Amino acid sequence: MGGKRAEDVPKYVIAEERGMVALPGREAEVRSGVDRALEYAAALGCPRVHLMAGPVRPDAPPVERAKHRDTFLANLAWAAERAAAAGVDILIEPINGRDMPGYFLGNQAEAHAVVQQVGASHLKVQFDLYHCQIVEGDLTATLRRDLPTGRVGHLQIAGVPDREEPDQGELNVRHLLDVVDELGFDGWIGCEYRPRAGTSEGLRWLHDHRSRRGENA
Repeated sequence: MGGKRAEDVPKYVIAEERGMVALPGREAEVRSGVDRALEYAAALGCPRVHLMAGPVRPDAPPVERAKHRDTFLANLAWAAERAAAAGVDILIEPINGRDMPGYFLGNQAEAHAVVQQVGASHLKVQFDLYHCQIVEGDLTATLRRDLPTGRVGHLQIAGVPDREEPDQGELNVRHLLDVVDELGFDGWIGCEYRPRAGTSEGLRWLHDHRSRRGENA
């Protein structure tokens, strides 16, 4: 069979679509990808899998955006059921529109509303403080609001605005990590940033933080 003509390809399919879970018509690809990801998770002993929503046209009317949301919810419900059988959590992450224009999921409240609507115990929010600071700010209050719900499955940090080490820029990483500890979060915190001088040198902030707390580096 011949390939699709350009005019047949939906406008929301773009070069770097960064996921497809919220894209109508891509359900078969999503489900095949989830099954493969769960196979990898089992082989690696990985307890969490991040599913990316994908892009929505900036000028999409409300009725089209509603179709994206319905698709997102249906795919997540299916994926969470499959993940539960494998003992894995599915994660969804709000991403700022500066780094990823048009990304379907943009803020913490929206992500938590999706998790609540799906109602699956193995569906969680991946809370990236970098994205949240750019979109919403008010990180301390947001942490205190959302971590106690049990709906946050993973945290990530990076410096704002340049996505380098988290001890640079707008964020007070020491304060934020103290808040996370205060709230009793026992999950992992991922360091998703671009180190200025390599990985080892880029972890100096962590050694300094642990020394301040009297922990072994």
